[in-house]
Formats: sequence, structure tokens, C-alpha cells
Amino acid sequence: MTNDQRRKFCLVVNPFGGKQQGLAILESVKPIFDAASVDLEVIRTTHPRHAYDVANTKSFSDFEGMIVIGGDGTIHEVINGMMDRADKITFPLGLIPGGSGNSFLTDLEVLDPISAAEAIVSGRRRLIDVAKVTLSDRSLYAFNIIGWGLVADVNVRAEKYRWMGPVRYTVASLVELVRAKKRAGTLRFNDREINGEFCFVLACNTIHTGKQMKMAPRATLDDGLIDLVVVKHGPGLFKMLSLFSKLYDGNYIHDPAVEYHQVNRFVLNPDIAGPLNVDGELLGKTPAEVVMLPAAFEVYCDLGT
Repeated sequence: MTNDQRRKFCLVVNPFGGKQQGLAILESVKPIFDAASVDLEVIRTTHPRHAYDVANTKSFSDFEGMIVIGGDGTIHEVINGMMDRADKITFPLGLIPGGSGNSFLTDLEVLDPISAAEAIVSGRRRLIDVAKVTLSDRSLYAFNIIGWGLVADVNVRAEKYRWMGPVRYTVASLVELVRAKKRAGTLRFNDREINGEFCFVLACNTIHTGKQMKMAPRATLDDGLIDLVVVKHGPGLFKMLSLFSKLYDGNYIHDPAVEYHQVNRFVLNPDIAGPLNVDGELLGKTPAEVVMLPAAFEVYCDLGT
């Protein structure tokens, strides 16, 4: 194979994300790309939104696609950078797990860096939907979740418990369940309008959220729909604890306290503006309008996904 025929990718690696293993993972997968005559231009992120800037402004005319080594946070930056491009081009993404949170890659069944690199080398790709989230001051894109209420309050509290490590999310969830905070507002989707007090509203493009929790067991990455989970306020602590125990197999959605809908858009308008969890981070405040954009970009994947 001549140099002109060699494939070339831009690779972004976050050395600081998750367990800070990004550079070690890069070294472990390099032989796979070398053996396949694939050239890599490696960019190490050095500051917040660095991955966003690369995806947003870099010319990709000489590249087949962009490879990301990182977790959900780095993937979120790259997807938003690509979707915000002035020239409106998109490029295939190769995703190699390297963070503490890999909900999206769990759905794609590429949790191992070696198999992820092999999938990229294979050239097999699939289309992925993305959600456009419009807030009062800006718009952004979500590939995983959009959450309000309890699911956002857990993030706020978990930041205070960062010294606990990953278990902080479980502890924060239990504290917020005990608090049973009321949140009044209106949720509109399809021809329905739900008014009253909510425990939480969670919209999922992926099946998995957090550490292997099946928050949306019926979700599909390319059906043009987002799965909307609604729990009104009032089930009580013991009922909520019972639901919490069923998150890992997805059976909680069959409980009468849970509403589960598949929609292509919705509007959330709380009486009081509150934090919004977008792809696992607090990235805005309600009110919010969410519209699904089908087949927004491509990712490299194994044949089984």
C-alpha cells in the first residue's frame, strides 16, 4: 500500500478524563492501527472544550474520520463541536473507551479498547440519532440523556461528595430520594400535556445510563425517537427505593408509578427554572425544548451492533 492509499484519522485523547488512562490506552491500540496501515494525527487535550474546538474548526479533508479516546464527557464535546460546525459537515467517529462513564459505548457493545480499535479498522459504520436541546440562551446536542428533577439534583449533590469516588452517585441518589423534593411544571409531547408535581423527567437516546443502569430498556440509537421516562411526585420513599433497585435490569418501567413514552420531541417547562443534566453533566437550566435529529452522524462499530 502506498502512502497515498494509507488511511488517516485525527485522534483526540483526553489524558485527564476518567481514570487518567487515556495515553496508556493509546499505546495499547497503536499496534492495531499500524498493522492496518492507518496513520494517526494525535491531539492530546489540554483544557476544557479542547476536543470541542478540534471537532468544530479542524479541516477533515485529509482524514477519513475522527477517533476519540475518552468517556461520555469527551464524546459529548466532540459531537457538539461537529454539530456546531459553520460548514455543516460531519465525519465518522471512532470511539475508544477511556473514561469512567461509557454509557454510549455500552449500547454500542465496544467497552474494550482493543475491540473498539478493531471495529474502526474494519470500516463498518452505523448511523446515530442526536437530540437538539434548545434552552433560553443557547442550543446544544445530547447523544445520551437529558434529565430534570431528581436525576439532575443527584449530580449537584454528587459534586459535594467527590471525595467518595464513584460510590458518590449512589449515596447522592439515596439522599435525594429521602428528601423527596417537589418540582412543579408542564411536560408536553405528541398530543399530550402533563401538569403537576414531578419527581423526575428523563429522556434517553441510549439504553444505559451511569454504571450499567438500564434507564431506557427499549431505546434504540437509530429509530429517530427519544425514550421519555416520567415519574410524578408522590410514590413515597419505599416505592422509590423499590424502583431504584430495578434500574439495572430495566424492569422498573413496568411499575404503575412510571410513564414510559417514545417521542420525537418534547417541551419541558417547570414553574421554577432548575438544572438540566445533559449527557451526565449539568450543562444548562430549564425550560427546554428537545427535538430528535435522525441519522445525524456515523460511528464505527462491530457488525453485531
